Amino acid sequence: MRVAIALAAGIALVACTPERENVDAAAGQASPLPQAAEIEAAMADSAAGWNEGDMDRFLGIYSAAKDTSFVGSSGLIRGVAAMEERYREAYDWSQPDPAGRGELSFETQDFRPLGQDFALYIGRYILTYPGDREPASGLTSLVFAREAGGWKIIADHSS
Repeated sequence: MRVAIALAAGIALVACTPERENVDAAAGQASPLPQAAEIEAAMADSAAGWNEGDMDRFLGIYSAAKDTSFVGSSGLIRGVAAMEERYREAYDWSQPDPAGRGELSFETQDFRPLGQDFALYIGRYILTYPGDREPASGLTSLVFAREAGGWKIIADHSS
């Protein structure tokens, strides 16, 4: 009887243990997740919009939902219109040349699918400037949702 209980417990434990292949895939050691590639492409397109002085393209990565949120040093704001106002006040958008607002790029730090239609992207944003001006850099945590138009940011926390 004890052997049967121990055997049943052992089988149950093995059944609850994730397969090594799945653990490796989640750790990024297997082939890249398609969601990560799609989101990184959207991030690159948004950065290209910034660098070309195209505010609509830069902000096109955000969901149009009115509860889309951005959290930064000045607090919480909601909606793309409020985000546009913030970026226009904080950076020089008068010229397509990014010299005044910096050239934007992103480095992926972590990526996690959160089910079929959501994902967490953690990255480093970098603004580089011409001349001797030091780059500005910080971390960003972005929650993406898959919408009809592709992957869109629904929550942004950048510092």
